[in-house]
Amino acid sequence: MKAIVCPRYGTPDVLEPREVPTPRYGEHDVLVRVRATTVARDDCSFLSGEPFAARLYSGLLRPRFSVQGSLFSGEVDAVGAGVTRFAEGDRVFGLSPRDFGTQAEYLRVPEDAVMARRESGMTHEEAACLLEATTALTLLRDVARVRGGQRVLVNGASGSVGCYAVQLAKHLGAEVTGVCGPANTEALYALGADRVLDYTRDDFTRGAERYDVVLDAAGRSSFTRCRRVLTRRGAYLSVNPTPGTLLHVLLTSPGRGRRARFAATGLMQRPENLVFLDSLFASGGIRAVVDGSHPLERTADAYRRVERGGRMGSVVVTV
Repeated sequence: MKAIVCPRYGTPDVLEPREVPTPRYGEHDVLVRVRATTVARDDCSFLSGEPFAARLYSGLLRPRFSVQGSLFSGEVDAVGAGVTRFAEGDRVFGLSPRDFGTQAEYLRVPEDAVMARRESGMTHEEAACLLEATTALTLLRDVARVRGGQRVLVNGASGSVGCYAVQLAKHLGAEVTGVCGPANTEALYALGADRVLDYTRDDFTRGAERYDVVLDAAGRSSFTRCRRVLTRRGAYLSVNPTPGTLLHVLLTSPGRGRRARFAATGLMQRPENLVFLDSLFASGGIRAVVDGSHPLERTADAYRRVERGGRMGSVVVTV
């Protein structure tokens, strides 16, 4: 099968299209024909090995996983003899159970992995993008417990997590403020944001507004900077918490005042989340946001697009 191989840490130039063996599947496995995946900021970190903390998971000296990518949409190509949840031909989307391996034509997935059939009419590209919403869903619904009438600010609201955080916060009944660059302000209003701040002109951490939840989808702020704009029992959450943020999580968790919150969202995912997002898409409650699409052999260009920044939504790789 065709795959994009990462033999060493570096720039997107190190990525190599290669022919590799198709994964073998066992009695309780599903072989998925991948049709679309995405490239996000985390993928760029695992490619470059920077920050160095990324290597604690992906390998200290060289990547432990030669094929990158963690989200997929495709069809079930074959199933093991013991599989009961899926059948050949099912349209599925999900998260790689080993966190990598989706930048290839085929992927072996255990039957009990975070994967679900797609009942809506979304395309493969849309389905791959919508998987980015699982992080925002977990943080807003399950960790922050956002409810109607609350005020939510999303920093980095035009990114692959932020654009779904805006939509999901609105779905949960919140008043939503998005922070992004000047090129994407109108697009955020179209997604339902009540207010949009241009970070090149407005520093939300110095403003007069107060928020029940600040979700730092850009991972570039901090609890210390955001504390003053939180309500008395407000919560700060980050998709990429620094050691300082994790320290504040420990220091503020016992109290009932302003708090920093953290969750390993990847470990909290379950197939029901995908079913929920598929249903929400079908009802028009959320829409996929595609920044651009690249064929598998041009995966390096997808990484370069993410590294440039300023995107609106997710960067897709079609397989």
